Amino acid sequence: MTLVMLCVFFLLLVLSMPVGYALIISAGTAILWQGSIPVVLVVVKLFQPSQSFPLLAIPFFILSGSLMMSGKLGAQLVQFAARLVGRFHGGMGQVSVVGSTIFGGVSGSAVAEASALGSMLIPWQKREGYPPAFAAAVTASSAVIAGLIPPSIPLILFSTVSNVSIAALFTAAILPGLMLAAGMMMVCYFSGRLRGFPRLTEHKDPRKIGWILLHALPALLMPVFIIVLLRTGIATPTEVSVIAVAYALVVSAVVYRDLTFASIYASLLTTVITTGIVMLVIVASSLVGHVLVTERIPTMVATWAMESLGTPWLILLMMTVIMLTIGMFLDLPAAILLLGPIFVAIGNMIGLDLVQLGVIVCINLSIGLFTPPVGTTLFIGAAIARVPIGAVIKELWPFYLVGLTVLFLMMYVPALTLY
Repeated sequence: MTLVMLCVFFLLLVLSMPVGYALIISAGTAILWQGSIPVVLVVVKLFQPSQSFPLLAIPFFILSGSLMMSGKLGAQLVQFAARLVGRFHGGMGQVSVVGSTIFGGVSGSAVAEASALGSMLIPWQKREGYPPAFAAAVTASSAVIAGLIPPSIPLILFSTVSNVSIAALFTAAILPGLMLAAGMMMVCYFSGRLRGFPRLTEHKDPRKIGWILLHALPALLMPVFIIVLLRTGIATPTEVSVIAVAYALVVSAVVYRDLTFASIYASLLTTVITTGIVMLVIVASSLVGHVLVTERIPTMVATWAMESLGTPWLILLMMTVIMLTIGMFLDLPAAILLLGPIFVAIGNMIGLDLVQLGVIVCINLSIGLFTPPVGTTLFIGAAIARVPIGAVIKELWPFYLVGLTVLFLMMYVPALTLY
């Protein structure tokens, strides 16, 4: 049954069918092929995940991020980042990294971040004399920081397949996210110094920086606000997501005074579309998961890994190679939902803390977002910069080194996540 499902799934992907539909059709075909499972089970399994209370956090976090990013906030954050690091070597690239880190605490989505920041920063960097391919590479790679800085949609999805505390995952992912940001800023600095990129020589007045920081403070406090509510047990993740929407509405209406019916409508429309895409993959993955569990695939893979590889560090390396490969072809949400149950079983067998595993999975699959042939943020950055994909890939190799370095540190130094 699993073999039939995989064959149909990859055939549909080759035919360019959307991943969600390919998952549903392939799993449904496998169930019909097997013959002994009632067809009505397909409908039940598709409907079941939509009744998950924690998943309500996803649309509310998307809505809060959309409300915050749709107005003056984006310009304020870019201004703050420019005054903070723009005067250093590679400063405009560093602005992208700092902006991505801050926006990550608002949007929780790498794709949304790449689109929003890229449309502002890539044309600006091109006008200032930066190579378009480098500007696209910085945006494509730094956008994935949003998958780690709370509120992170990928971490919420991993929580649903592993039953790990969302608060614990959010807290554990902050340091890796900051390490990615620091590494990418170093790449921008040395690239700017060696290649003579232009630097911003104005905006050095610390009073102006302080004033812009004050204006950007409501957005900067969003991830802190989320972590405090979760870690203290004041609210559940779903309740926090609803509070975040209220917070975004108040900040937009009272602080920035740019809340309009048009912006609310646009944010709601974006939320509905994004949530629909994510939920389609979730319900489809539930059906695929049923097929895998019925044939005990996660247990069989975990047993094979223990018997064949033996040592935990080799098993972790095998998991990394699999995730890096899958991430090159499959969207991040689908990859988490499909690989999550298998890797959770392996993690339990080798004694790996599931919080650490969640961070490893998210970093690993996030690298796939700017890796060809199907890198979503890579495509977005190249499209905005209007340069060939190949030119962007040539600029990305130092960012791959940063991502892989942070990944291996998270794999083999547990203290970096279990603090």
